[in-house]
Amino acid sequence: MLSKRIKELRISLGLNQVQFGKSLNVTKQTISNWENDNIQPSVDMLLKIVRLYSVSADYLLGIDDRNTVDVTGLNNSQITHIQMIIDDIRKAQ
Repeated sequence: MLSKRIKELRISLGLNQVQFGKSLNVTKQTISNWENDNIQPSVDMLLKIVRLYSVSADYLLGIDDRNTVDVTGLNNSQITHIQMIIDDIRKAQ
């Protein structure tokens, strides 16, 4: 599932394997190996993909078919708090 979802994400972004690899500081061969299920990305690399492309880890891992986090039903204060946490995580990178 992970290999399929990585490929789907890359294609949905309109990136070829070289471009996707450059954005993650890995080679085209690495991307090809991920997509062909020869090897799997490390946990650190999964986190990088999640953060860089704002996609749900649950989606990439096949746990959930939604590729983003649903904030429906949250009030403005909760959404603001979540956004502050996300901003803090991005600053810490």
